[in-house]
Amino acid sequence: MEESLRILKPYLRGLPLIIVAMVIGYAIMAQYLNYVTPKYESVTRLKLADTNEGVPNSNLFKDFDVFATSHKIAAETEVLKSQMLIDKTLNYLDFDIEIYRVGKVRTTELYHDSPFTVEFLSIENQLLDRPFNLQLREDLTFTLVHPNGDEINASLGDTLKVSGAKLLLSINQSFINSRSIVHIEDDYQFKHLSRSELVSQIKGNLSILPVDKEVAVIRLVFASPHPKKAARFPDILARTYIEDYISTKSEAARLTMDFLDNQVVEVRRKLSQIELDIEAYRNQEKITNIQQESETILRELSQMKIQQTNLLMSLEAINELYRYIQGGAENFEELAPNFEAFTDLLSTELIKKIKDLRAEKRDLLLIYTPREPRVMVIDDKLDDLYAYLIESISNTRRNLEIKHENLSRDISITELQLIAFPEKERLLTILKREFEIYQASYNFLNEKKIEAEIAYAASISFHRIIEHATVPKLPFSPNYVVLKIVAALLSAGGIIVLIFLVHAIKARVNDLLTIESTSAIPVAVTTPQLKNIKVLQEHFLHQTNKLEMKKLLLPGKKVTFNGFSNKEGKSFNALHLAEAISKQNRKVLFIDIENNLGLSKAESGEIFLLTETLSIVHLDNPDYRFYTNDQIADLIKTLSEYFDNTVILNANIGTQMALQIMKASEVNFVVVDTRLTPAKQIPLIDLLKEEYGFEHFYFILNRIAYNPNIVIEVSNWVLEDLGFKQSPFKTLTYA
Repeated sequence: MEESLRILKPYLRGLPLIIVAMVIGYAIMAQYLNYVTPKYESVTRLKLADTNEGVPNSNLFKDFDVFATSHKIAAETEVLKSQMLIDKTLNYLDFDIEIYRVGKVRTTELYHDSPFTVEFLSIENQLLDRPFNLQLREDLTFTLVHPNGDEINASLGDTLKVSGAKLLLSINQSFINSRSIVHIEDDYQFKHLSRSELVSQIKGNLSILPVDKEVAVIRLVFASPHPKKAARFPDILARTYIEDYISTKSEAARLTMDFLDNQVVEVRRKLSQIELDIEAYRNQEKITNIQQESETILRELSQMKIQQTNLLMSLEAINELYRYIQGGAENFEELAPNFEAFTDLLSTELIKKIKDLRAEKRDLLLIYTPREPRVMVIDDKLDDLYAYLIESISNTRRNLEIKHENLSRDISITELQLIAFPEKERLLTILKREFEIYQASYNFLNEKKIEAEIAYAASISFHRIIEHATVPKLPFSPNYVVLKIVAALLSAGGIIVLIFLVHAIKARVNDLLTIESTSAIPVAVTTPQLKNIKVLQEHFLHQTNKLEMKKLLLPGKKVTFNGFSNKEGKSFNALHLAEAISKQNRKVLFIDIENNLGLSKAESGEIFLLTETLSIVHLDNPDYRFYTNDQIADLIKTLSEYFDNTVILNANIGTQMALQIMKASEVNFVVVDTRLTPAKQIPLIDLLKEEYGFEHFYFILNRIAYNPNIVIEVSNWVLEDLGFKQSPFKTLTYA
């Protein structure tokens, strides 16, 4: 929170400037808007036809627009913006003649609100888009200024022949009757626009916008300096679009009907011929139903091949089993054959029997030796079973081989029957495919012919104007409220940027954090902006006590106040601290090195009694400049010998005697001002301390938390300068 307030302080100080800038910006924009020509905007909404559905629940009109691709909203938007359609629309409008009332600052288009009408009976191309100036008087006479500069005097109702044109100016009786008071006398201007210029103007003010990419509704938005023109054009454009759509569709339907009539006759002839060719080929090859015959043979062949595959898989498995057992016949007990392909019940029982005998043998071997008769009997039984199992596997393998050979022979015989079928089927398929192509074409052409006849007969369109444009009452541009607010905000932003730049360039100490973040030297005390004498005295008495508790203001110690300039508060803090110590009935010597305050009436080096407890001395004499460090130290020691405390107001840091005085003091305070001391000077104090080995070195921050309001500061300065306001510390005897 504190960091945020620290950042905002410069802007809080400049808040009056920001407010003034906002008011000025607002006023300038308000004045500017008085001279801006407003623009009015009106909207027409057009719903595009749905070519897939037509009118809902109406089969009669379904798919009227069968020759156009499904509506692309973007494509229709481009059609509405096209020069061709705008040119057609302008044929229904009287936008080619523009009439203006000419004012001192702003020229206003009148359109039908003009007290006179202009009709060009003839005009040459070089006069198109060029203005005629007209000065109309109350008695209906006028002075016309030709674009080439010629002047013609006439009355309303006269036909004028001028260079390159013939025109008729008449009184607009309908407009005059609609107004109770009409001021006719004024300066006017009119011109006849060329079609290219008019189309260019229309396209610049026309916006065609789809409501949504999934919704077939288009907004026709037109802007114009005159509200009636803004309302008329989008409506007429929508109607022209619908009429053009119907005309184009009807013409396309008529041309398509003529084309389809010729194509239907030709396709019908070819379809009859291909039917005769199919019939002759079937009779020649004696084909009843080649598809069923071939399907029957193929089905049988497929089943035999499936059986052959199964036998082959079983044969491969039994061969693998036979080779495995033959390879390990001498150690049959150690084999673990896979009997997946040898799964008859007898073999299963043999395996179970072998497992039982082997388990019994293991049990006997736990008690007897392998030569025991009972063990040997079991071995004989196992040998018999092994031999039987091997013979069974061998017989099964031979049986599968015989079946596979017989099945392969049957497959070969069956495949021979299909040799002649592919050629017959290929030729018959070609004939059928050609027949189907012509048949589909014939059906399609007949359907489209019927649809074309319906489309040609129905001179309607399912494009609809769902919202007509209305005459706007208020202009959409300029937006008075928004522009005024923006002008005020921009003005405020400019001042804020200026404040930021000034704050960044000045880079003052500003607050305690600036010192703590850039210097290792602590801040002993801080001094706020003091308002009156009472607050001043209470503050410095409190500062005296704090410095004593920190052991920086003990009896006999010499305390020096240093600073980069006299305006940063070193004189103020030093004098009032000395005054506060003296108020505690202690004898205080105040040494003003350069006599900046001018309080001493004595000569240089002589002590002047300012009050009973406060004495002052200055060393403003060129002779002291030649003193060595030890001589300066001895001088100060001698002067302060009979005083309880010594407060020294040093010369500015960087001057000749400043370092000597600092070296002669036990405690050094550097006074920096939040509003005047540049932040870059803080690290210099650290370097000074390190370089010269000063021990007791501290900062005093003057005018901490001081956030002056520039308006109040300027007003106080003016009042004080004029004598209407006095300084709150003016009554101090030593001020």
